[in-house]
Amino acid sequence: MNNGGAGKMAVDHLSAYYGQKKAIDDVSLSFQQHMATAIMGPSGCGKSTLIRCLNRIHETTPGTHIEGRVMLDGEDIYKEDPVSVRRRIGMVFQRPNPFPTMSIYDNVRAGLKLNGIRGADGNLLRGQDAVNEMHQRIIKSLRQAALWDEVKDNLRAPGTSLSGGQQQRLCIARALAVAPEVLLMDEPASALDPVATSKIEDLIFDLKRDYTVVIVTHSMQQASRVADQTAFLYLGKLIEMGDTRQIFERPREKLTENYITGRFG
Repeated sequence: MNNGGAGKMAVDHLSAYYGQKKAIDDVSLSFQQHMATAIMGPSGCGKSTLIRCLNRIHETTPGTHIEGRVMLDGEDIYKEDPVSVRRRIGMVFQRPNPFPTMSIYDNVRAGLKLNGIRGADGNLLRGQDAVNEMHQRIIKSLRQAALWDEVKDNLRAPGTSLSGGQQQRLCIARALAVAPEVLLMDEPASALDPVATSKIEDLIFDLKRDYTVVIVTHSMQQASRVADQTAFLYLGKLIEMGDTRQIFERPREKLTENYITGRFG
């Protein structure tokens, strides 16, 4: 089933390969601005491969390639500079990965140092103006990630000194610091305890006010809690996509119903 259409991002007849093996098969769907979209399905169905195609991380694995298009604001990201693409489309991975030799502060600053700081006119800031703006963005990002109150008195501590849930929120702050337009989250709570998971889910509600959020999850309960729209993948194919409530209460496809009711998974 295809479900393409206008949105902040759109996937157009996308197929993704590892060598000769096709992991994603002719998928079309769209992601709406200021909404959270969940991609769910059983293990091995292609969820993570799909999200890795959305900011061109898939191609960093040797022997991989894609067919089709991934559009951001109507432009094909595979015709753009990949570094620029990854600044506009941030990524948070399944397991927290703070830079081990860096402080909390420097973890958030890392992307800003790499990309530079631009002012309202689009020009790169230099000198003290850049330092001041960078500091303000770090604070803002930590606040957006709901972490500032917990770390503000200990910013020079190693990022790895934080708990697992705090480390994941630090990684979210790091992604937000470069002001992306889209935030991708690949099972961001699967390695966390229930309390930390709840904080990540609460954070998703806040983030979609400013970003387009795409979350991969193996948890149907999580998809039902956080997502405005949900896509169900099976064996690399898009089976169904729609409003989350409709997907869970009135699925159109028998395969979706069987998955939601636990007949396989």
